[in-house]
Amino acid sequence: MTKKQIPSTTRSDYRRNGKKKKTKSQKIILTILIPLMAILLVIAVFAAKLFAEAQTAVEDSYHSIERESEVNVNPIEETVSVLIMGVDDTESRNLGSARTDALIYLTIDPNEHEINMVSIPRDTYTEIMYDGQVQKRNKINSAYEVGQEKAVIETVENLLDVPVHYYATFNFDSFLEIIDALGGIEMDVPVTITEQNSDGKMGQIYLEEGYQTLNGEQALALARTRKIDNDVKRGERQQLIIQAIVKKALSIGSIPKLSDAIEAVGSNMRTDLRFNEMLNIAQSGLEGSYTFNSHIFEWTDFNLYGASMVELYPDSVDYISHKLRVALDLEAEDERDQEGYEFTSNRIPEYAY
Repeated sequence: MTKKQIPSTTRSDYRRNGKKKKTKSQKIILTILIPLMAILLVIAVFAAKLFAEAQTAVEDSYHSIERESEVNVNPIEETVSVLIMGVDDTESRNLGSARTDALIYLTIDPNEHEINMVSIPRDTYTEIMYDGQVQKRNKINSAYEVGQEKAVIETVENLLDVPVHYYATFNFDSFLEIIDALGGIEMDVPVTITEQNSDGKMGQIYLEEGYQTLNGEQALALARTRKIDNDVKRGERQQLIIQAIVKKALSIGSIPKLSDAIEAVGSNMRTDLRFNEMLNIAQSGLEGSYTFNSHIFEWTDFNLYGASMVELYPDSVDYISHKLRVALDLEAEDERDQEGYEFTSNRIPEYAY
């Protein structure tokens, strides 16, 4: 049988048609890939720029302090503790003779994605520690005047019987810059207030109770107001604001705004956290949302030499210390950690007034 020949014109048509189809498919692929590659390149450049800015800001804020023992924890695998200090110094980075306007101790568990948090009232009457020695008994906010971060850390460790792995000191006014950089924070305002603004002008900030978005000025007013109730309630509001900032910073929609937030943080912070340690903590937050456990002291007030003091009931301090130590794997759970357990103080003070 004679092999059937394909006409040359037909072969030519096949070649032409095949080439046309290949060229068309290549154009479609290039039409998709070129914009995609451009977008990815822009994202990569932005990420690199943001990374570099963050690293520079944190390194500029780094300030180590002398410790009796070296801190040796891994933020990726172990629960770490951070002491946040808000100081009433108004000059940027001039963290000199000032008192702590806010003290918040928190533990961060990257495995269970859990944060334990407690505010220490600024008027708490306690032993002020420095270099391992009791310097005096006074309000805890005076510790910063004695020995800045070192004295505050030692005082908090002595009061709560917990270690402070890291610290971060802020000019508290800088919170308004950070919050504005993030585009505001969403939170359920627990109380209606009329308060002064950051320039000290009275009646400039008015907030009604309820869920809303707060700008920096509004959040700062809510954090600092204390005339409507007391120092402990003030600490509770500060915890709510910290939670709102963390949630907003870790949300996907805030990623483009982080550059300005990082700049605001870097120019108003002093810390012994290195950049890679901060990065490890932040990465764990992006991997899954954190659950917040807020602890509140039971307390009483008294006057000493004409000054108003807050005494934290000793059994309340013991209970919260236990919860923090369990979170840090320093103490075993007991009946106080069972579901449904509610702590009630015996309200027996330590000091005789």
